[in-house]
Amino acid sequence: EAGTPRTENHFVDKHRVELIQRVSNIEPILDELLKEKVIQQESYDRIRALQTSQEKMRELYSGPLKAGSASKDVFYQILQTHERLLKHLIDEFSAK
Repeated sequence: EAGTPRTENHFVDKHRVELIQRVSNIEPILDELLKEKVIQQESYDRIRALQTSQEKMRELYSGPLKAGSASKDVFYQILQTHERLLKHLIDEFSAK
């Protein structure tokens, strides 16, 4: 899809630190990732069992988001829907 960065230039990779720190509404994101088959039930359960949003995001990055740009694209779309606080960050950096 045009306009969606790929591989190492992907928005999700470039803004890893900011996303780990800022994403707080992780449960609905996990629900969507499971529904879209980006994560399996086992990963979903393991990530949900973690204590903090930051731990959950780090686990996403160390597992499912390493799978390639297709999973990152889905994650990016879900972020735009569920993380309104990140909208300004997404808008700002997507324009570059």
